[in-house]
Amino acid sequence: MALAALLNLSPILCPAALAQQQQPPVPDAPTPQARPPLTGADGSPITPGKGVGTEQEEPTSSSAAPAPSSQAPPAQTNDEVQTTPPEQPAPGEGIEALSRLHITVNFVEVPVTVKDSKGKLVAGLTFRDFKVFENNTREPLSLFTVDPAPLSIAFVIDQSLTSDVMAKVNNSLGAIQGALAPYDELSVFSYSNGYHEWTGFTGAQSTRVPAVLALAKAIGTEELAPVPSGPLSGCNIRENGNCVDPNLQPGRSAGSSAGVITIPKEIHTLNDAILAAAKELSTRPKGRRRIIYVISDGKESGSKATFKEVLRYLETNEIAVYGTAVGTSALWGEGYISRFHLPFTMYDNILYNYTAATGGTLDSERGTNGIEKSYAKIAEEARTQYTLGYYSHEPFIDGKYRKIEVRVDRPDVDVKSKTGYYPSGQDTR
Repeated sequence: MALAALLNLSPILCPAALAQQQQPPVPDAPTPQARPPLTGADGSPITPGKGVGTEQEEPTSSSAAPAPSSQAPPAQTNDEVQTTPPEQPAPGEGIEALSRLHITVNFVEVPVTVKDSKGKLVAGLTFRDFKVFENNTREPLSLFTVDPAPLSIAFVIDQSLTSDVMAKVNNSLGAIQGALAPYDELSVFSYSNGYHEWTGFTGAQSTRVPAVLALAKAIGTEELAPVPSGPLSGCNIRENGNCVDPNLQPGRSAGSSAGVITIPKEIHTLNDAILAAAKELSTRPKGRRRIIYVISDGKESGSKATFKEVLRYLETNEIAVYGTAVGTSALWGEGYISRFHLPFTMYDNILYNYTAATGGTLDSERGTNGIEKSYAKIAEEARTQYTLGYYSHEPFIDGKYRKIEVRVDRPDVDVKSKTGYYPSGQDTR
């Protein structure tokens, strides 16, 4: 009987039969069903984003609303008067408006200085008095403000001046801090054979500023008349049998055994100093007026950077160059002639080219009192400019230079602004 029972249970103990009995049949997947339309309490349809009682319609080409665009408004003709006023922020809010409008990729900011025939600042102008042209096409103004802007100034001091001129510059450095406001900031650079950064940007009224300016003072150089040939061309000043100045000793660095010496070249690395100051200024936030203030005679020789390279960097980063010409560049007549450059020679005054291209001002002073007054005069001029803004009709970023011309419909006025700019990717935020 036990054997019969085992034989009767053998089909159950079979693995195939056991697996077939344990696996239930797999049901079919459900068929996707359409979602019923949304209806209100009264049975009316509900359209998402529109509410009850409206039907969702497909937009057509005639009924679709135009998408917002950042394209520039239509350009005006030269004689057309701008009837639509630009945005004119309330007093004290002009700088905040500039910070907002800089988010737009094709917005261009143009600081403008207007002076009369006597060199005094002209106040009281409105947006109707200005006309802005970019690449000979008039652009309607989108912003107009006269609010003073906080200044970020990089002071560049020339230490290759002669000792008498350098003494006047050293005595005037204490007046720099008095020309600035508490919300301004400054950094200090110097150059002779190479540049040196004495401090990064710090508060204009900080107690650190006088100490830094004291460190930036220098003795200057001695202006001598070298004798390149003749019996006196050798070293006529000796000490213990050796030449005092090795540059004048025959057979050494600048001399020869034949008695003819080579006059050492002058080194004035003004381009490198301005480029270093511009790189520091490019990190300052929007809404601040970026300025490089140079105290120099404008001579340039021996820099690694060229004038075109430095100027392009300035025009790309919205930096203006101001300066006080001292030394020979401040003399009547000679200061004007020094602006012209002869090929294969040293630049006698390249500082004027920087100020003219970036909308700055170059003041010529010979005495300590005049140099001190120039600090306050130029700081006031940079702070009280008319700020114009417009949307360019050119492509956002094409890397091409864009010429700017600002005109004022008043006689006997002198208008100063930057002559052009390069579009920058920094404004595409």
